[in-house]
Amino acid sequence: MNITLEQAQAAIKAAQQKAGEIDVPMNIAIVDSGANLKAFARMDGAWLGSVDIAIKKAETARYFDMDTGEIGKISQPGESLYGIEHSNGGLITFPGGVPIKSADGEIIGAIGVSGGQVEQDHEVATFGMNAVK
Repeated sequence: MNITLEQAQAAIKAAQQKAGEIDVPMNIAIVDSGANLKAFARMDGAWLGSVDIAIKKAETARYFDMDTGEIGKISQPGESLYGIEHSNGGLITFPGGVPIKSADGEIIGAIGVSGGQVEQDHEVATFGMNAVK
């Protein structure tokens, strides 16, 4: 099952709303269950360098079906996934990527957000993810 365009747009709209509330322009990417880009928004003033980061956060969250911040914890020196960020053409292993699940709990895609501090990116991504019904 894949995220629909309507669901992806709802996630982007919610994420944009949250980013506006905290006054941080963001890049927001949605990928489907195959990690293919489904929707993208670059808010006015969002860093150009964060476009790729947002997309890679979404892909990373989908590749491993977990928040990118959690992957970051287990990819530190001495941990079980140390060096994983070099796989799959480059992964992002800091917060801001979150899997998106359907109402029955199946992963249908992921959201990646970049443009603020990583805690802000995660907050905005989570807000967008929660908008998917």
